[in-house]
Amino acid sequence: MAMRYGVDFFMLSPERLRQRFLLLQRVRDFFRHRAYIEVDTPVRLPVLIPEAEIIPLSSEGWFLQTSPELCMKRLLAQGNKHIFQICPCFRKGEQGQLHQEEFTMLEWYHAGWSYLELMQECEQMIRQVAGKDVVRRSGQDISLQVPWQRLTVNDAFQRYAGVSAEQAVRTGQFDLLLVEKVEPELGWERPVFLYDYPIALASLARPKSECPEVAERFELYIGGIEVANGFSELTDPVVQQHRFAEEMRKADRYGRGCKMPEKFLTALQRLPDCAGIALGLDRLFMLLLERNCLAEVLPFAEADL
Repeated sequence: MAMRYGVDFFMLSPERLRQRFLLLQRVRDFFRHRAYIEVDTPVRLPVLIPEAEIIPLSSEGWFLQTSPELCMKRLLAQGNKHIFQICPCFRKGEQGQLHQEEFTMLEWYHAGWSYLELMQECEQMIRQVAGKDVVRRSGQDISLQVPWQRLTVNDAFQRYAGVSAEQAVRTGQFDLLLVEKVEPELGWERPVFLYDYPIALASLARPKSECPEVAERFELYIGGIEVANGFSELTDPVVQQHRFAEEMRKADRYGRGCKMPEKFLTALQRLPDCAGIALGLDRLFMLLLERNCLAEVLPFAEADL
């Protein structure tokens, strides 16, 4: 951190900028050695995924992407098997130590996989990018030795919130309990994959065949911080359209209109069985470099602009 006329600012030092560059190179090297193709899709789109809780930034009647998911899945539907992307994403109103309206996303997809294989690859990728066995956060050592912990959402809610996940959804308290009771307890000895979310909280994930009331979705936590969100992809366009319609109704209640992504739904008919994951690179770099806020690992923080 440096000083400018007595005011703190976080523009990265040359050494910290080099550290960020090296971490980005390690990410790309990991996927290149596994025969993934790096893709680059449009950042500005006419239609986004309908998501009631995520507010997009507008751009001349279109929108800046909140995720590259729609375009990447359309590439999968065209016959691509293993793809990844590192790109800027934008979400209005997300500001704070762990949030920026503009942030860097790593997203990747693997045809023929479920969320189980993807969890394993995620821990292998982070392990390789970290290049060390331990990260330290809030005075506590967190082991990166694999395998990492797997914990179902229901078990986590029973353990830390004293209610079942189903009950939390039914009473409308799921998000509150997750943020206040569950998330702060996760990933302090080693990273934790929180998996098998209630189906109502998995708009783009497929139901678990042996337990259809939950979805094959997971989130990765390290030191109480959510780093990644992944799932076995839903490939049924009829079910997906129904779920999007429900999100659109919720957005309407918030005073925000959404459009149905028709071209995506058409492509979904050709989407193979696959799994995908979105990982916040800025958060990951913050943890690996043992810093306390995103501004300390970004080339420019918003306050610098």
